[in-house]
Amino acid sequence: MELPLVVGVDGSDSSFEAVDWAADEAARHGLPLRLLYASLWERYEGVRPSFSTGRPSEEVMAENIVASCVERARRRTPELKVSGEVLPDDAVSVLLNAGHASFALVTGSRGRGELAGLLLGSVGLTVAGRAVCPVVVVRGGQRNRQGSYGRVVVGVGDSPEGSEAVRFAFDEARTRGCALHAVRAWRRPAREHAGDAAGADEESASALLTESLRDAVRDHPGVELHRQVVEGTAHRVLLDASTAADLIVVGAERRHGLFGLQLGRAAHTLLHHAECPVAVVPQRD
Repeated sequence: MELPLVVGVDGSDSSFEAVDWAADEAARHGLPLRLLYASLWERYEGVRPSFSTGRPSEEVMAENIVASCVERARRRTPELKVSGEVLPDDAVSVLLNAGHASFALVTGSRGRGELAGLLLGSVGLTVAGRAVCPVVVVRGGQRNRQGSYGRVVVGVGDSPEGSEAVRFAFDEARTRGCALHAVRAWRRPAREHAGDAAGADEESASALLTESLRDAVRDHPGVELHRQVVEGTAHRVLLDASTAADLIVVGAERRHGLFGLQLGRAAHTLLHHAECPVAVVPQRD
């Protein structure tokens, strides 16, 4: 059974952008697309006056939003299998539950009614920090969202928590038929006369990058790979790389028994500031 690509919709402009991006992504992977609207109105139906015969306005609105998003996806990719559903729960719970049987979860960068000053909506941030499957937050300019640069970027760190992210990024580059840029940041030693040490640190970073990519390179022989070792902090280096990328991929470790947000600084920064869609891929222990 094919796992669907799941999109959270709420009628905001940001969620419409997420639907467009997800429709293209589902078509590339040959996956069904499932659109979910989270609504709590059903929980309170029992408290409506017994003489009320009309349908709750929230129900009508939810169904209209889902129907319009389904139609939008079908117009964009007519061959796509698309379904829509309204579920009686909060948005975070709906998406996290759906994530157990999804190829990936997709959200917009800001929900309907959220303050314009917020960098990332609370739903997208929480889902990215807790989901058991990859989460893509669709953000950035139109060229980035439409895949105009022909480039997927993956951030490669020190720990094995990035191996699933690396594999996901290779799969994306292969499916899109584009280049993959694997980026590793390194820091110059904060001491005087550290020229030799800096060179050694850069060489060590390069060797670790090659080792981290070894298995995925073997399994994806057709992917055009560019290795980049860049001096600087990981969050700054990856943020710069996002400006000319169609997708940037980072890993996040999921520790058993922990329920809070499990995002490193680089992932957190990208989710708030990246110039392209961001995929957060969990590495479970």
